[in-house]
Amino acid sequence: MKIKTIYVCSSCNEQTTKWTGKCMRCGAWDSLIEDAVDSESHKLIETKSIEVRKVSLEDSFSKRITSGIEEFDRVLGGGIVGDGLLLLTGDPGIGKSTLSLQVSLEMAKSGKKVLYVSGEESVDQISMRARRIFKQEIPESFSLVNAHHLESVVATIKKHKPDLVIADSVQTLSSEKVSGMPGSIVQTRHIAEVFMDVAKRDGIPVILIGHVTKDGGLAGPKVLEHLVDTVLFFEGDRYQNLRMLRALKNRFGSTNEVGIFSMKEEGLVEVKNPSEIFLKGRKSGAIGSALSVTLEGTRPFVLEIQALTNSADYSYPKRAASGMDGNRVQLLTAVLNKHAKLKMDQQDVYVNVAGGFRVRDPAVDLALVAAIISSRNDSPLPEQVALIGEVGLSAEVRPVSHEEKRLKELAKLGFKEVWGNIEKKIDGLMVKKVTDIHDLMKLLK
Repeated sequence: MKIKTIYVCSSCNEQTTKWTGKCMRCGAWDSLIEDAVDSESHKLIETKSIEVRKVSLEDSFSKRITSGIEEFDRVLGGGIVGDGLLLLTGDPGIGKSTLSLQVSLEMAKSGKKVLYVSGEESVDQISMRARRIFKQEIPESFSLVNAHHLESVVATIKKHKPDLVIADSVQTLSSEKVSGMPGSIVQTRHIAEVFMDVAKRDGIPVILIGHVTKDGGLAGPKVLEHLVDTVLFFEGDRYQNLRMLRALKNRFGSTNEVGIFSMKEEGLVEVKNPSEIFLKGRKSGAIGSALSVTLEGTRPFVLEIQALTNSADYSYPKRAASGMDGNRVQLLTAVLNKHAKLKMDQQDVYVNVAGGFRVRDPAVDLALVAAIISSRNDSPLPEQVALIGEVGLSAEVRPVSHEEKRLKELAKLGFKEVWGNIEKKIDGLMVKKVTDIHDLMKLLK
């Protein structure tokens, strides 16, 4: 094997033979990292092609293994694919190892052989946490390995042939076949390639746990995300109980689904009805509070949008948002200033989504506008009323997608009235038409 030194951009994966301060492809500064590749030419051997129509749908590619945790399976699209390579990432301390351990124990309880490889914690430490979060007797099919050497881990996998392998984490493992420290771009890429070979050749699904950088990006080379079949991101506020699992990439399912968990002393608990958590503790008759329904994948959530207006201390008023896009808040505040004549140019505006949820759905625009008006006029909105609609720059209120799902969620929670530019009708739920901001102002008088 002939080794040649190259430099790889950690942002765009561009390769060059010389180091430069700036990547010539993406323009990122100081992003080139030294790498080593095999420059030796190899004999080309023809590979055998397979006709797609002859591939059986009963093979391991089409089979899914249910983990026993519905929220986890929902995000994956129904379960873990038999020869899939998954990457689970998230901020430090968010619960990646806890989630992986619970998946391992639930699968072992169903009779699956699970091998949990840890390079960060000892076997005793993991065993203590396993006994704390798993109240039943630990299944015999659940095995722990504390190792940092990739070759020994692969040898263990080949010997025991488990039904699932979890590597915690990919940055702590190292291989003697390539140079570099554990966590380096060369080591991380090689380790991912070896585990991909294990998953595809032996039909053993592998879950890799990865770290994130200071700016929230996935640590390691960009090629790591391209190698794996699924990238799962576990997010949430470390100082709140709510945790959300999203799929940033999924070759075997949708990337729109989200799994909701609550972090408790006994581990991560699935949240079957997220709307109850988001509405818990809401004050009756609160000023600057409005309710709306957002969609994450196929799931509707009822959220509380809070707004606070205050006289600006300086000539330039402040706009601050927690849980939603700050630019959207500025845009809708400008719409109110021009079309509702609320004189917002001398008012600071603070917006918050209760419960620590981050919303990207434009359907909550009308609720946000109503919350700002409520705070500005120092008058609460009517009880048991939800607002659904996207607000445009001309102050028009536009219909939103999946109206029926949103309305059914409101009816299930006992709401009596909904405002918005809505065409659908649901028994027991009164709809008041709001086509623009002026209609909203009339309802709020």
